[in-house]
Amino acid sequence: MAKRQLSAIMFTDLAGYTAIMQDDEINAKGLRDRHRKILEKEIAEHDGQVLQYYGDGALSVFNSTISATTSAVNIQKASITSKIPLRIGIHSGDVVIEEDGVYGDGVNIASRIESFATTGSVMISDKVFDDIKNHSAFKPSLMGEFELKNVKRPVEIYALTNDGLVVPSRSDLKGKVKERVKSIVVLPFVNRSPDPNTEYICDGLTEELITELTHLEGLKVVSRASSFSLKGKHLDVRAIGKELEVQSVLEGSIKKSGNRIRINAQLSSTSDGYELWTERFDRELVDTFDLQDEVAQTITNELSEKFSFDEHAEIRSEPTVSLEAYNYYLQGQFYYNKWTPGDAKLAEKAFLKALELEPLYDQAYGGLARAYSLLAVTRYLPPKEGFQKTVDTANKVLELNPENEDGYVALAFADFFFYWNFERGRNHLEKALEINPRSSEANVTYGLYYLIKGKVKSAITYIQKAREIDPLSLTNNRTLADSYYLMGDYKMSIAIYDWLLEQDPDFKVALDFKGWAYLMLKDYEKAISIFESFLSEDSVHALKPYAQLGYAYGLKGDLKMAEVYLKKLQVDAGNEEDKSFHMSFAILYTGMGRKKEAIDFLERCVTDKIGAVIFLHLSPIWRPIRSEPRFSQLLDTVGLQLVENPET
Repeated sequence: MAKRQLSAIMFTDLAGYTAIMQDDEINAKGLRDRHRKILEKEIAEHDGQVLQYYGDGALSVFNSTISATTSAVNIQKASITSKIPLRIGIHSGDVVIEEDGVYGDGVNIASRIESFATTGSVMISDKVFDDIKNHSAFKPSLMGEFELKNVKRPVEIYALTNDGLVVPSRSDLKGKVKERVKSIVVLPFVNRSPDPNTEYICDGLTEELITELTHLEGLKVVSRASSFSLKGKHLDVRAIGKELEVQSVLEGSIKKSGNRIRINAQLSSTSDGYELWTERFDRELVDTFDLQDEVAQTITNELSEKFSFDEHAEIRSEPTVSLEAYNYYLQGQFYYNKWTPGDAKLAEKAFLKALELEPLYDQAYGGLARAYSLLAVTRYLPPKEGFQKTVDTANKVLELNPENEDGYVALAFADFFFYWNFERGRNHLEKALEINPRSSEANVTYGLYYLIKGKVKSAITYIQKAREIDPLSLTNNRTLADSYYLMGDYKMSIAIYDWLLEQDPDFKVALDFKGWAYLMLKDYEKAISIFESFLSEDSVHALKPYAQLGYAYGLKGDLKMAEVYLKKLQVDAGNEEDKSFHMSFAILYTGMGRKKEAIDFLERCVTDKIGAVIFLHLSPIWRPIRSEPRFSQLLDTVGLQLVENPET
């Protein structure tokens, strides 16, 4: 009768036993006998059982994974001392014991792990690792994730690195496996030529590779923004893996000589820096874009063949545009990703130059639509004008290319911040994510939808998806920090704002919100100190922090100082007439406890459709006036519901 049990399963095997038998049968039998003697002694001492011998190998089971691993270490050390060429593999799983043998998926996995171990090593599966990882007696090191022959699921395999054991390199693993690559960042290719124009070919090939690899099902590809933020930094691949939380790094270089071009590419593991794949391409440089397409597709195909993905989907081809237009597009992307009004204006200018050269360039229209939406939200374009431009440009994107998700994202942005048609905006995002589930912009904007609905935890889920795609994006991380701020987790938000400022000390919006977070923690001095640091800002784009300081002093109870900043704000605004200052007055009057004036100005903001009003129901700034009936009426006008418990 069959008996099923959950066990730690150990396979041992004498490496090269057949060859040893052919050379010296007596020596071979002696090795086998010594192996069995060591095996039986150690297994018995650790409450294990040898279930079956396979000529030069053996299958053993244990009730405890710790016992199995301890036994394996001792067996291997004794074998090394006795010059016995032993390989060991361990897995934890079901075994079925019958009269004629031992079966089960667990047995198969343990056998496969042992089959590509090296002499003197102890290899374990991810299930064993989970059981022993908190035990200081063992020192496992990840070898990678592999597809094993006749095993349905991919398995992460570790080698024990305890003193006295042999630790194989990745190139030593000889079993029939196919390594899996789950996540990747493409670093900007390096220009090895004296010709600076080759830089554009490098950037173009990097862009093309990111696009094509994105269409390999089962592979997470870090977005362009995070990739290009590492340009020229020369970081170790292991450090990159830790920072971006990726498993592999694709990098390379380009060298041009006359009309010949040489491209070197290599894929490395971030767990140990091991080079997984390398290739060189020598080509005639006839057409830059054809070259980029061909090499990017060749690299993608080779990686797909060598490594395991769920499916190799058909890759979308990119439109052919002039090198000059493409360069302007890249400039626009660079400025837009800084997420400031001043840089958004520079992005607008760059995208328009690209479109002058290539009037049918849908990607440039997509970038332009996003730039217009940012300018409208930040009031550097009047909201009505800015969002009309956003919608018109987004529709142009979709007219040129219905599969460009940027058009839908821009339409959703307009629906959220201007038209207040939140469900229509959500429908646009559904279409964007259907086209490209790994769109960082679509995912982070979906997070905004849930913030509008007051479901902050759901918002964070989508924002984290955007961060997985683009982990170094200032926008994604800022939105995450803002979400924790709106949730009331001010300490977490401050930690993320600090990270943002480490990445870019000039990212002033992070510093501003860090001040607000300290203010909500009632650390008035830190908040005021941060807000005062903005007084020295001489940029024509920077509004003076009179509203923040007036609010802070009002909340602190120093109405005299709050009045000082109110007067400064009135001077700047031309005695409260400038519409661009209405939100500032609403904030400052709220902090001073002057509820009527605060709501008067909030009503003007709602009438003028100032973007920030969609967060009235969540922002802690408005707590002092939330109970006012007119405040509730404003929420109704926008289509919001007050959230008393935003952490849900």
